[in-house]
Amino acid sequence: MDDTQLQKIVEDISLTYFRKKFNHKATFNKRLRTTGGRYLLRSHNIDVNPKYYQEYGLDEVIGIIKHELCHYHLHLEGRGYKHGDKDFKELLKEVGAPRYCTPLKQEKKGNSVLLQYICKNCHQIYNRKRRVDTTRLVCGKCGGKISLYKKG
Repeated sequence: MDDTQLQKIVEDISLTYFRKKFNHKATFNKRLRTTGGRYLLRSHNIDVNPKYYQEYGLDEVIGIIKHELCHYHLHLEGRGYKHGDKDFKELLKEVGAPRYCTPLKQEKKGNSVLLQYICKNCHQIYNRKRRVDTTRLVCGKCGGKISLYKKG
């Protein structure tokens, strides 16, 4: 799906569920990471995260579009368009839009243990992502001195 198809879908959903025209732009935005979409207050455009279409398909994107159109239409009417506003919650229910989108599956970044420390007394191994000040910390098991064992 590309931006022109997304624009057509947004316009159709706006007419079908809200009985109002969508007169601005709807685009996919690859830079979105933690959200399914966003409504831009100044330009009145809508951005949609393309990863949601790739992972969950059109049904999830339609839910995101309905949610963002709730922000859009309420904002243009001068009513409460924020997540906590009563008008927003009521319109979400009315059109069947989700309050939150499904979380994306996390990309695995591998085992990120980079440093291993060892106790000089009991040989307990500690895995850490960040450096540890070995002059200040001691072994939690026996209280002995800790030293850098291996960089991973």
